Amino acid sequence: MPSTPEEPLPSRRQLRAQQAAAEQSAAEHGATERTGFEQSGAEPAAASGGTASVQPPLLPRETAESAEPGDDAVAFLTASDVGGSGRGRTNRRSLLADEPPREKRSYKGAWGCLIVFVVLAALVAGVALFLQGPISQIIAATQGPADFTAEEAATGEDVIVMIHDGNGGSEIAATLVEEGVVKSFDAFYSILLQTAPEPVFQPGAYQLKTKMVASTALDALLDEDTRLNQTVIVPEGTAAVDVLASISEGTDIPLADLQAAAANVAQFGLPAEATTLEGFLFPATYTFSPEATAAVALQTMVNRQYEALDAAGVAVADRWSTIVFASLIQREAGLRDDYYKVSRVFQNRLDPAQWDSGLLQSDATVAYGTGKTHLVTTTDAERADAGNLYNTYAHPGMVVGPISNPGDLAIDAALHPVDGSWLFFVTINLDSGETAFSTTVKEHDAAVIVWQNWMREHPEYG
Repeated sequence: MPSTPEEPLPSRRQLRAQQAAAEQSAAEHGATERTGFEQSGAEPAAASGGTASVQPPLLPRETAESAEPGDDAVAFLTASDVGGSGRGRTNRRSLLADEPPREKRSYKGAWGCLIVFVVLAALVAGVALFLQGPISQIIAATQGPADFTAEEAATGEDVIVMIHDGNGGSEIAATLVEEGVVKSFDAFYSILLQTAPEPVFQPGAYQLKTKMVASTALDALLDEDTRLNQTVIVPEGTAAVDVLASISEGTDIPLADLQAAAANVAQFGLPAEATTLEGFLFPATYTFSPEATAAVALQTMVNRQYEALDAAGVAVADRWSTIVFASLIQREAGLRDDYYKVSRVFQNRLDPAQWDSGLLQSDATVAYGTGKTHLVTTTDAERADAGNLYNTYAHPGMVVGPISNPGDLAIDAALHPVDGSWLFFVTINLDSGETAFSTTVKEHDAAVIVWQNWMREHPEYG
């Protein structure tokens, strides 16, 4: 068949006009469920096999001056519409170029979104990790110092706390932390500073609870009902002079009466070597009757120390030497296990085969001899003072007498030192009691530097 000249393709407006005409013609002839257009002058298709053959619609020519199509027109053209020309598919594409693109699944787009999401998540996580420290500090600052919660306070246990005459707010706060009453120093002290008028604390023993909310602990210390009458607390390692003060603060017994009674050492049945009550006032909590005298209170403590010595298996003849050694260990040791190591160091130094000078070189003994019962640090001049009979830097052998009132642990350590070759020790952290034990001078000198640095950072211990 000869080819026909290529005719120009209809525009979108022409197609819509054809569609509208076809729809109108179909409506006039009652046509239903048919597609296609009936052109004027078209002949019906010949029947074949009882089935009508539908010819594809003819697209009439229209002039180039035809009006532009409306936006609601739909253009559709197949390859057969252009006489099977190889350009039909291309031409159809150009007709459809103005149509909105059909939605297509874009795998590249999905992967791109996923990658962006992962990168953003990683950035957010990194920033959060980087800011975790500063944010925690900000939160901690806004929340205030660490304090026990009401739920934690409900699990607290009874504890008796001693407030001494002259104790300031900082000392009381430190005592409460040490006894487990409040969670932190700042929790109590900050509330104390904000309280007006300034609270006044009465010396004596107070019945408190562990794990108390700081504000509740302050209220309890200001409540007369929590103050225990005739009750005295003697901590381990307390010197006799401080024990007398505690008895006076917790009872109605005048301090002068206690000092006079203590001076009469013979009435208490102490070893012949004893010239004071030092070492024989057992550390514990005591409750006395309102009628108790100074002598009765002191004798009660002495008897309690004898009970401890008897329970430890100490013979009467060995009471003095045991108390002297135990009092030294009590002042020098910090952590529980260190008591037995400290005992071993002093035993080794008393052995001429290991330590020929025989000098114990204990700062606690020197401090006691100077009257500084609350310190274990000394100066070069104090360590060089041979006039101090308690100076174990100048006088070899065991210290001349007790330097504190020891408890059960120190007594047991004096009797059962652990095996070891240590000759030196130094407590490098007075807060925690951490102690370094050494066998050589070089090791000890290095530990002393650590201790000196710690002391410079904590001048309150000097």
